[in-house]
Amino acid sequence: MRRGATTSSSAGTETTIDTAPRIEGDPAPETEDEPILRTRGDPAPATGGESGPETGGEPARASRGESGPASGGESRPETGGEPAPPALPPPVTALLGELWAAGCAAYVVGGSLRDALLGRPAHDWDLATDARPERLLELHPEAMYENRFGTVVVRREGVAYEITTFRSDHDYADHRRPERVEFGRRIEDDLARRDFTVNAMAWGGAPAATPIPTSPAFVDPFGGRTDAYAGILRAVGEPRARFEEDALRMVRAVRLAATLGFTVEPATLAAIAANAELARHLSGERIAAELEKLLAAPRPSVGFRLMADTGLLDVVFPEISAQRGIVQGKIPGDDLLDHTLRSVDAAPRDRPVVRLAALVHDVGKPVTLADGHFRGHEIVGATIAGDLLRRLRMPRATIDRVTLLVRQHMFSYQPEWSDGAVRRFINRIGRHALEELFELREADNVGSGFFGPSPDIVELRGRVAEQLEAKVALDLRDLAVNGDDLIAELGLTPGRTVGALLDDLLEQVIADPESNDRPTLLLLAQAMLEPDR
Repeated sequence: MRRGATTSSSAGTETTIDTAPRIEGDPAPETEDEPILRTRGDPAPATGGESGPETGGEPARASRGESGPASGGESRPETGGEPAPPALPPPVTALLGELWAAGCAAYVVGGSLRDALLGRPAHDWDLATDARPERLLELHPEAMYENRFGTVVVRREGVAYEITTFRSDHDYADHRRPERVEFGRRIEDDLARRDFTVNAMAWGGAPAATPIPTSPAFVDPFGGRTDAYAGILRAVGEPRARFEEDALRMVRAVRLAATLGFTVEPATLAAIAANAELARHLSGERIAAELEKLLAAPRPSVGFRLMADTGLLDVVFPEISAQRGIVQGKIPGDDLLDHTLRSVDAAPRDRPVVRLAALVHDVGKPVTLADGHFRGHEIVGATIAGDLLRRLRMPRATIDRVTLLVRQHMFSYQPEWSDGAVRRFINRIGRHALEELFELREADNVGSGFFGPSPDIVELRGRVAEQLEAKVALDLRDLAVNGDDLIAELGLTPGRTVGALLDDLLEQVIADPESNDRPTLLLLAQAMLEPDR
């Protein structure tokens, strides 16, 4: 917000807020409770144009207080002077104002504040306030409160915002979630339970003599602003304790290193290596959520290499870790894992299914290696990939598409293919997956050291496009007859005979598109039945 911005209270009054920034070093005024507000349904933070650390070797280590470019050459905002207030979406500004007007402390916290400081697009805004859930329900009767963590959901302009009372978490018995939660009184207590210093900052204030803080301020008890500007990822407090509380924080650390272009400071990295086994306690769904975000990074290989270096890869993705040390014979010095990670980086960033397929496309190689060859690895790999994705509780449609791509990624095209052969290829792959398969092959080629478009793929793409534009029959839905027609006209009963007839008719039409009319197909079907009658 800017100095002099106005907010509307729940009573409909407008108040001018002085939003001149300051860094607040003293403890926030003590109040009764405090919540956090998260935007649901906003797009994921954009990360276009970022440069991550090099994928080869160990990431550079930056020490506390260093400033300047982060790893990978990404430019950071200047650290001198006081930071400007974050630019807040109107619903967040309104919610802050309403909480202040009601006499509650309210702060913006979390990753959105971090991104705003770094000049990155910020989404998924979190707010913290000292109001207990009961008080929030009084202020927002339409809100929802159905959990034990103090989270109240308020909808504004079709978007759900989570408001969670300041709290301290205790007794993480399963290394996943706190057994006991205590609501707190101070913003500093809430920040102390967070994962990394760059996520443990706040901006806002608590009303004193006036309903609105006269000067909303930054609260940064753990040096998160310095670390953010220096591109350093550092655990809050003792790293081992943070990871023992919630093992997912280790996976999140390597994901943030890749998506933000940050380096993980030595003590935090060492604690990940020492506690990697705790990741076995994590549910598939939580790992899948982090994997999805990691695959959206400019270079996912940064995160996967950190996993490999710390032992996390052995625990979380053993199918990928098994590729280490297996000779590919493609790029000198690269093993199979190097090939896979190069392929993932080369896959289009806006095609998550293709990047996921690139990650698992060669998981069948370690178990099929014999005499220097990987015969049938695509078939075995499709089964292994399906098991992996089911373990992560991925959606069925995603599993089906990825396993199809893995199974078909070794296709071989010859320029002498007839048009009928091209149509059979389309039928085998399915028109919905063709472009993804071509993109996977291109990424696989880059991972093997071949750059630039493949002439064969360019030609096949063109021939496929010609057949699609011709609108010829390519699957059963395109036939001029269906099972009901065969039953009614030929006196058949439902069953395998009908299905087999339709498959034979489709093969005929793929070879000769002109035969796809109802009378012709019925005559063909009758002729096909004659030897059986």
